[in-house]
Amino acid sequence: MSPIELPENIASLNAYSSAKSEKLTGTTWLNANESPYSRRVSLNFDALNRYPDPQPEAVINAYANFCGLNQEQVLMTRGADEGIELLVRTYCTPGQDSIALFLPTYGMYKVTADTHNIGITALEQALLQQGTAKEIADAVGSAKLVFICNPNNPTGATVSTDKIAAIAAALKNRALVVVDEAYIEFCEQLTAVSLLSDFDNLVVLRTLSKAFALAGLRTGFTLASPEVLAPVRKVIAPYPVSAVVAQIAQEALTPDAITQMRRQVSILNKAKEKLTEILGGSDKIAKVMIGEGNFITVQVRHTADIEQAMQSGLIMRPFTLFEENNWLRISIGSEQELEQVRRWLTQPQAEQ
Repeated sequence: MSPIELPENIASLNAYSSAKSEKLTGTTWLNANESPYSRRVSLNFDALNRYPDPQPEAVINAYANFCGLNQEQVLMTRGADEGIELLVRTYCTPGQDSIALFLPTYGMYKVTADTHNIGITALEQALLQQGTAKEIADAVGSAKLVFICNPNNPTGATVSTDKIAAIAAALKNRALVVVDEAYIEFCEQLTAVSLLSDFDNLVVLRTLSKAFALAGLRTGFTLASPEVLAPVRKVIAPYPVSAVVAQIAQEALTPDAITQMRRQVSILNKAKEKLTEILGGSDKIAKVMIGEGNFITVQVRHTADIEQAMQSGLIMRPFTLFEENNWLRISIGSEQELEQVRRWLTQPQAEQ
């Protein structure tokens, strides 16, 4: 019981349940879409007695070069999650405005909106995939922010840059279209970054957590026009980026490190192709969702088989999708980790 009365939106809030918030015991971890590649870094701790640069210039310049943007179009944040929260805080009035999202999708959009007493226009992924830009704009209504996870977590579905451009055009002067590109390095050709010069109501969210293998660093970037970012810069904490984080991020964005990242992405994409084929031929799997990202989401015929995997130490991410609780998201890990998935698929089916 709180010592003082909580706001109604907080009292009734269902917090986001991350993969790591679940206290699980296992030996093979394929539940959080983490990279299997670890990084070794060298650090200089000489200046930890000083406050860090709020937006470290070397990192901002490196990421701007990586994306082909200007420095003024880049804001460094504590993961892409802080970018989501900053946009909601900056552009939405509590108790009055709403955001739009396309379900099923990343859960933090809803949690952030609920936390700030912002309404939610819940639309379906089918509308995003199959609807016209006008149909989508009509369905969005008066929402101030429209979140498009591309590739989408957990389905892997993607949206073409042409369609994102059409949606942004249809929502001009009405809403910000926020494209969450947490997994875009696995399909770089689909990035909406090139559209930022054409649409001042477009925002792109990025992270170093996935392809860059730095989930533990909690580093992200919000990419948009200087005009969109200006009010966000007023809202962000005064020192959001620690000196240690800035050092590691700068090292991760050197040309050699980017080349290494892309090499690792290529390996993981090939591993995903092989695992997709194996899953498609398994009697335990009813459906395999085809999409992009370093994960595969499947429908398992019997939930007992999911329990069998978890009890053996193979930790994957169960989901309830489309009102069915037999869905499972499998991160693309190392060859040794994926071998554990293959072994699970060849085990006798668990008793129902």
